[in-house]
Amino acid sequence: MRPFRQLDAGRLGAIDFVLTDIDDTLTTDGRLPSIAYEALERLSDAGIKVIPVTGRPAGWCDLIARLWPVDAVVGENGAFYFACEAGGGMTRVFAQSDEKRRADRQRLDGLAAAILAGVPGARISADQPFREADLAIDFAEDGPRLEDGAIDRIVACFEAAGAVAKVSSIHVNGWFGHYDKLAMTRRLFAERYGLGLDAENGRAIFVGDSPNDAPMFGFFDHSVGVANFADFCDVVATPPKWITSRAGGAGFAEVADAVLGALAFCSQAESPDVRINAENQKGFREG
Repeated sequence: MRPFRQLDAGRLGAIDFVLTDIDDTLTTDGRLPSIAYEALERLSDAGIKVIPVTGRPAGWCDLIARLWPVDAVVGENGAFYFACEAGGGMTRVFAQSDEKRRADRQRLDGLAAAILAGVPGARISADQPFREADLAIDFAEDGPRLEDGAIDRIVACFEAAGAVAKVSSIHVNGWFGHYDKLAMTRRLFAERYGLGLDAENGRAIFVGDSPNDAPMFGFFDHSVGVANFADFCDVVATPPKWITSRAGGAGFAEVADAVLGALAFCSQAESPDVRINAENQKGFREG
């Protein structure tokens, strides 16, 4: 990982999409600080499309899509994307059918009981009632943080049952099916923006903080970890390319400031007055 401040302003000036995790990327110590929310708003006001890509539940994502200054949101680690148009209602697109999600819910409920019985201290996430597709086991949000060995046992329980398991900074999320944050982000870009991510990689930047962001870190040329990602360096096989100097919401604001600064610089450089002045200076030197 290289310091984010070294990322070339010319590359940042080409950014049209800012994708971001939420927990411990936008938030700091479990709260959304004003510096991070204001950064979202400034990006949106500048015409940059902001898309949270999170493990948080459908209920939260419905609110985020409706009320935050964002263009869309990918939730439950890629189970769906939501997008809300002013006066036009909510678009909801899921990776799996209603029938499949209902059947998987029964399997996940049984798995939850097994995990709680087999891993002392494990608890169901408080946001579980608002989830559509996965099971979230809390190891750090609403109680003492479990030891790494306990977290590993939770992951093992999911995998033994044939489920996918991803570790965030606060939860282990498990689900049945072959999707992740990157797969649903690809679908969102194709269906909402008519863009193929492989060809348009340079127009997006992703900001995250934890192991479940690894698919995004690996894919995006402009993948950034906020400073607290350093806590996971030893357990993530695919780290971000860049890392901020600040943690959590302040780290996200650091990225937003750089993107907006580069955008302003590029706009100024392309303005007629600047071009005319440059041409005049060129003529003066040649004369």
